[in-house]
Amino acid sequence: MSHRPTTVADIPDFPVIIDARTPAEFALDHLPGAINCPVLDDEQRRIVGTIYVQVSAFEARKIGGAFVARNIATHLETLFRDKPRDWRPLIYCWRGGLRSGSFVHWLRLVGWDAQQLKGGYKAWRAHVVEQIARLAPQMDLRVLCGPTGSAKTRVLQALQAQGEQVLDLEELAAHRGSVLGGLPGREQPSQKGFETQLMQRLAGFDLTRRVWIEAESRRIGRITVPEPLLQRLRASPVVEIAASPAARLAYLLRDYAWLGDDPQALADKLGSLRELLPRDVLAQWQQWALQGELPPLFEALMARHYDPLYARSQGRQLERLGQAQRVACDDLSDAGIQALASRIAAGLTEPVRAASGS
Repeated sequence: MSHRPTTVADIPDFPVIIDARTPAEFALDHLPGAINCPVLDDEQRRIVGTIYVQVSAFEARKIGGAFVARNIATHLETLFRDKPRDWRPLIYCWRGGLRSGSFVHWLRLVGWDAQQLKGGYKAWRAHVVEQIARLAPQMDLRVLCGPTGSAKTRVLQALQAQGEQVLDLEELAAHRGSVLGGLPGREQPSQKGFETQLMQRLAGFDLTRRVWIEAESRRIGRITVPEPLLQRLRASPVVEIAASPAARLAYLLRDYAWLGDDPQALADKLGSLRELLPRDVLAQWQQWALQGELPPLFEALMARHYDPLYARSQGRQLERLGQAQRVACDDLSDAGIQALASRIAAGLTEPVRAASGS
């Protein structure tokens, strides 16, 4: 069996990656493809930490050692019971210390060539940050912009289906980036989890080809776009979707129809605008929400909130907005979005007209 320092660069050599941290730590972020086999669960880690502070390090290690031994025994009797002799897992904890070291020690006693990741999760985290900083400035980005309801996310998806490279930050962040932007049934990842996914996406791109991305502010919900990527986005060429108000309203009513399923939740979301709107306007909007009157609500949101916000913000956030390629459109049906994506990919700027009978 080999026994040498294993670094982040060696991770691809291992078919199995085991995260020995607690379930809570694992949920925040972990190495891609890792499985969670904690040597201390969340409550046990809390107990050991409390004893360490209130009693002594010795007592904490004694109690913790018993927890670790029992948990490793459980993993050996269950998850690892059928593993062959040539099984070779890579194990990590927070810093590549006692938790993963104990795990590796016992697995090697069994006869498996288990290895410990040097530096643990902290080394992985440093790698993620370094890779984003290295790769983002090299990307040949093309930025899609346009006011809310311009179907930018759907256009990105259509571009990807047509063979273009696409970086969908809102999909990674599980948020549309607006007051109504939370996605149904999806929680946003942690900041670190988002950045791990982002790094994987960046690493998978062919840097000799363009990558389409949607214009984003610094924050997408509670996620912050890393500064190297944000700077690259803001300095990149822009394609602006100039969709008609009628097409945008029809698209919003179709794409955000699920908001009508919970009128009270929609009204509560609108409450976050109370500092920006006159009281009577907000009251009317919340009444429409509670009554399920989405057409007048969405039309008012476009005219009094989203469009003015877009006009104020895009010039500040996109350095090359003045030289944007402008693509007019009055059809944001599914077929219209496909046609719009084709024209954008081809660099065509003439208007996209609604197909007859659509």
